[in-house]
Amino acid sequence: MLCHDVYFTLRDASDAAIAKLVTACETYLRDHPGVEWFSVGGLEPELDREVNDRAFHVALHVTFTDRASHDAYQVAPEHDRFIAENQDNWAQVRVFDSVVAGGVGRS
Repeated sequence: MLCHDVYFTLRDASDAAIAKLVTACETYLRDHPGVEWFSVGGLEPELDREVNDRAFHVALHVTFTDRASHDAYQVAPEHDRFIAENQDNWAQVRVFDSVVAGGVGRS
């Protein structure tokens, strides 16, 4: 599996702007072929330890079944539309892609 993590730092970091980006992620990026896991949300303000990287406002996490699914997502029209409609408010975007093993089940 391939895990695609994206951290957005916004120009306008108001609650409304953060909510708008989270909604856009859910609208355009959730339902792509090969998505095993999808989550998106804002920075947790109460976790402010020395080791926490707090240089973002919204975090997107998408795990794909394989590299081919990830690559198709990158050129999908919905992904392009998401970028076109939201990039004006991005001060910085950091992308972390990693190969991951299957998750651990809970009992």
